[in-house]
Order: sequence, then C-alpha cells, then structure tokens
Amino acid sequence: MKIPQEIVQEAVRIALEEDLDQGKDLSTEAVVPAELEGSGRILAREEGILAGIDLLRATFRSLDPEVRFEDQIPEGARFEAGEILIRIHGKARALLTGERTALNFLQRLSAIATRTQAFVDAIRGTGAAILETRKTTPGLRYLEKYAVRVGGGENHRFGLFDRVLLKENHFALSGNGLDPEGIQKTVALALDRNMDSGPLTAEARSLSDALAILRGGADIILLDNFTIEELSAAVLELRKEARSLGRDVLMEASGGVQLDNVAQIAGTGVDRISVGALTHSVRALDLSLLVEGV
Repeated sequence: MKIPQEIVQEAVRIALEEDLDQGKDLSTEAVVPAELEGSGRILAREEGILAGIDLLRATFRSLDPEVRFEDQIPEGARFEAGEILIRIHGKARALLTGERTALNFLQRLSAIATRTQAFVDAIRGTGAAILETRKTTPGLRYLEKYAVRVGGGENHRFGLFDRVLLKENHFALSGNGLDPEGIQKTVALALDRNMDSGPLTAEARSLSDALAILRGGADIILLDNFTIEELSAAVLELRKEARSLGRDVLMEASGGVQLDNVAQIAGTGVDRISVGALTHSVRALDLSLLVEGV
C-alpha cells in the first residue's frame, strides 16, 4: 500500500511553497553554514501507528537530493513513546527548512492511522468495517484516506464524482416529497441515471425512510443518528424485507460514533460504520525532529 508518487510530489510542492517564498528560509540561511552536514532523528513522544514516511522523504529530497535515510520503523507499524522512527543525514539547512513540513505530514497521517486502528480494534470480530467520510482537510483527501487504510479501515467514496450518496437535502430538493413513496421514487431515479457508477447509498433518518430506500433499489442504507435500539430493530426489519425482495443490501451506521459506543453499534449487525472524526477532528501525534551538525 503506497501513495502514488505524483500525489506525494504535488502535496510536498504545495506545502513547501507555503513556507518558502522563492525558496527562502531567512532564519536558517542567516545562521547555518551552507556547507554544514547534519543528522536528524524523528522521535516519538507518544505511541501510535506510523503513516506518511514517503511524504517525509520527498520533503527532504526536494531540498537536498543527496539526503540519506535509515528507517527504524516501517510504514504501518506500531511504535512506542521514546522510539526513533527514522534517521536522516544530509545538508543541515535542508533538515531545518524541511522540518515543519515533514512533521506536519507525518504527525497528521500517523494520528489518523492511530485513531482508525483504535476503532478497528474496538469492533474486531464483529464483521463490521470502519470507514471515514468526506470530512477531510481540503487538498489532503487522498493522503488522509490513505492513512485510514494504514490503520486498518476502509475508504468511503472519494468524492462527489465516483459514487452516488443521497442525503437528507437531496431528498428535500428532489421534488418528489419526503414521504416513503417520494423517497422510494428518488432512489429509483438516481439508480436509473447512474447504473455504471457503482453501489448507490442513501441516508435514512427513520425505519420508514430505510424501507423506502431499500424498495427503491439502494445497495447501501445509511442509518444516520439511530439509537442502539433503533439500529438493532432496523437491521432485523431491513434484512427481513431484503429477503422478501430477493435482495442483498448493506447497512451502515453513522452519526455520534465514538470509541466508547462503537462496539455496541457494531453489535447491532450493521455491515459498515462511518466515522467522520477519523479525519475532521483528529489530534496530531506528538513527534519531533532532533538535529545535530556533523
């Protein structure tokens, strides 16, 4: 599992441009000799799952093509507080100039992978899958979705272009009404117009919505903000109705998903659990770069 190089290079280019107008690092160039070689090590100050090493390497290589790396921990591995994740050898100026950009990538992606694995571990053995949502940092969606996979999660649709997901506002503006008949009609219409775009998902706010969505032909029913009791009842009723229709359907829970309730949610029999917090509010891991001249 790797990030395509063109995505890595473009992300690094944009990030470095934010820091270096015309390639200038005024502080480093003022006090660090151009010829000085340096060594650095990325130190973990808390435990986690490593994600984003390719971005770190690309950052420093953009500043020093001859930089050398010694990986201590492989991508996707768990590390403990106090461990060295990677050692870096190259131009001292490049180490200082690339420090913040490299750490920003590594801290955020590792945090997402770590948080994802915590959710995956919490529901292990239930048969349910953990997914993220489109609640990602603008410009970093591919990277953040990659980090979810590193942590053992699965990816939801990438954007608006690759899957149909009908939500409350789509139904409200469809012109077909919000009663079960109107919801069923809207789902059937979307399915007819997007036969080649993969599984169609539709959001339900009640069991009657969910049944209408099922009868309209949706492949995945998104049960949004249902209580545990409501989820359990809905899964049973929807499985029964799907059998009567000769249909297979996946059920996904979303809304209010936390580490302390995700096992209960998985226990209701849903197939998928989407967690926006994996990407939209994760706290960066505490990692630091320690450098010295050689």
